[in-house]
Amino acid sequence: YTLDNDLLTTEQRQFYEDNGYLLIKKLVSDEDIERFRKEFVRICKKEVNPPGAMIMKDESLRSQFGQSEKVVNKVQDFQEDEELFRYCTLPEVLKYVECFTGPNIMAMHTMLINKLPDSDKQTFLHPMHQDLHYFPFRPACRIVCAWTAMERADQDNGCLVVQPGTHKTTLKPHGYPSWEGKTNKLFHGLLEEDEKTPKVHLVMEKGDTVFFHPLLFHGSGINKTSGFRKSISCHFASSECYYIDVKNTSQEHLEKELVEMVRKKYNMTSVELKDIWNFRARLVQGERINL
Repeated sequence: YTLDNDLLTTEQRQFYEDNGYLLIKKLVSDEDIERFRKEFVRICKKEVNPPGAMIMKDESLRSQFGQSEKVVNKVQDFQEDEELFRYCTLPEVLKYVECFTGPNIMAMHTMLINKLPDSDKQTFLHPMHQDLHYFPFRPACRIVCAWTAMERADQDNGCLVVQPGTHKTTLKPHGYPSWEGKTNKLFHGLLEEDEKTPKVHLVMEKGDTVFFHPLLFHGSGINKTSGFRKSISCHFASSECYYIDVKNTSQEHLEKELVEMVRKKYNMTSVELKDIWNFRARLVQGERINL
C-alpha cells in the first residue's frame, strides 16, 4: 500500500500497511487553516461562488440563519476555488501523498466539511463507508485521502471513526441506511457492517492530518457540541490510475444517482460518470497520464 520513499519511517509504513491509515500531527499551519476558514465563510455568504462547487445546506435552518456558516454543512468539489484548492497543492501534504501515489499526482475529489451541531435527528451522522464506492477509477492502492482537522476533533463533536485493517477487504455493497429520515443525499453507508473489527476514534488537534486508504471502513458521529467541526480534505490518485466501467457492479446505482443530479443541475441531456470526474480532476504534481 506504500511505495519506497525517504519520508516515512519503517514504523509509519508498517502502521499504514497494517491499519490503512496514518496520522501526522501538526502538518498544516494555523495560518493556512485560518485562510481556508475565511474563504469558507465567504462562500457561505455568497461573496464568492466557485464554479462546479456543490454547497450542501441544512434547509431546515435557512429560515433561522439565512446564508451563513450556521447552515452550510459541506462545500464539495472546490477545485475551481483557488484559495481552497491551495490545500491540495501544499508541499507538506503532497510529500506524504507521494508515498502512496507516486510522483504523478491528481487531486480528484475535494471537500470542506462543516459538521453542524446536531439535533436528536442525527442528520449529520455519516454511516460507516468505503470511499472507493464513489470512485470509478483504480487501482485502489494508488488512491489516498488527506483529511485535515481545522479545529480539535473528538468524540463530542463527531471526529472520524475508523476500523483498522478493513482496507485489506474488497469493496462492499453500499446504500442508504435504513434510519428513518436520517439520511443525507449521497451519504451512502455499508449495507453490512463488520461489528467484529474494533472502531478507533481519531482524536485530532488543529492541523493534524490523517492519510487513509479508500477501502478503509470509516465514518463520523454526530456533533453534540454547540460549535462547528470543520475539516478540509482531498482524495489524491496517481495519474496512472485508469477509469473503469461500473455497469453491473455494486457502484452502478450510485452512478445513476450522480449522473441524474449533474444533469438536473447543469441542464445537460447526456453526461457520463467519466465526464464528471474529468471535470473534478486537477493535476497537482508531475504529469497527467490517464485520469
